[in-house]
Amino acid sequence: MRRTIKQLLGNRTGSLHALGPDQTVADAVALMNRANIGAVLVMNPEQELLGVFTERDVLRRVLKSHLDPEATRLEAVMTREVYWIAPDSAVDDAMAIVSERNIRHIPVMDGAKVLGMISVRDLTAAVVEDRELELAELTSYMHGSYGGSPHL
Repeated sequence: MRRTIKQLLGNRTGSLHALGPDQTVADAVALMNRANIGAVLVMNPEQELLGVFTERDVLRRVLKSHLDPEATRLEAVMTREVYWIAPDSAVDDAMAIVSERNIRHIPVMDGAKVLGMISVRDLTAAVVEDRELELAELTSYMHGSYGGSPHL
């Protein structure tokens, strides 16, 4: 089965976790802790994606530079080079991107519109689920029960 990113997003509930570029690192960390997520989208009032702020950004750009989370604006420390994926892309394609780019979160975009964000954890769970289904089908086929009753 070739599951798409749109199908994966369809299984999710909740809204986009996004903040404005003028909000602070402390705001982002509070949101990430509250929502139990590892990244937030940084968007302007027109809902255009400006960047992504991740746990990795906290470690490498904020803590390493001894910046004050209460005073540091997201636009100063967010990841601006954002890799994204289209909703009709396959889950395997998204896995290839996160693996090649060494990223853990990837926005899903339909043109300029942000539909959501997928994590490597979401992708891994989908791949495992698909492989388990394939294994069950193959096992069923090998035992002669694939597609209904075996002919005698």
